[in-house]
Amino acid sequence: MRDPVRERRRGQGELEAEVLAALRAAPGPARTAWVQEQLGGSLAHTTVITILTRLLAKGAVTRERAGRSFVWTPVADEAGLAALRMRRVLDGESDREAVLARFVTALPPGDERLLRELLERAQEPEG
Repeated sequence: MRDPVRERRRGQGELEAEVLAALRAAPGPARTAWVQEQLGGSLAHTTVITILTRLLAKGAVTRERAGRSFVWTPVADEAGLAALRMRRVLDGESDREAVLARFVTALPPGDERLLRELLERAQEPEG
């Protein structure tokens, strides 16, 4: 019998972050069973596949055929995954300007300054 005090249910975002961390720690492309083992083996194999498939749809991982199964490679780190989530939310909104304006005006001054610096750097010509 499981002890609900000792085991807490992890959210989808937390599981995705844990799977990405496991993949980043891998010496190369990893099989689903390897990822499952790195997570302590407590998740069902199908659950790990579901998380990997969601990450694939988000562009956070890639997969290649390896025999009858797949091997997985991370594309995005946790910051990249958060950026993908932010982009998906923004893409789902009809008034992008209003959403971005509200986002920027709600930032603390240090974050607003950092965002301005990042935007300036992004517009500098490479070379």
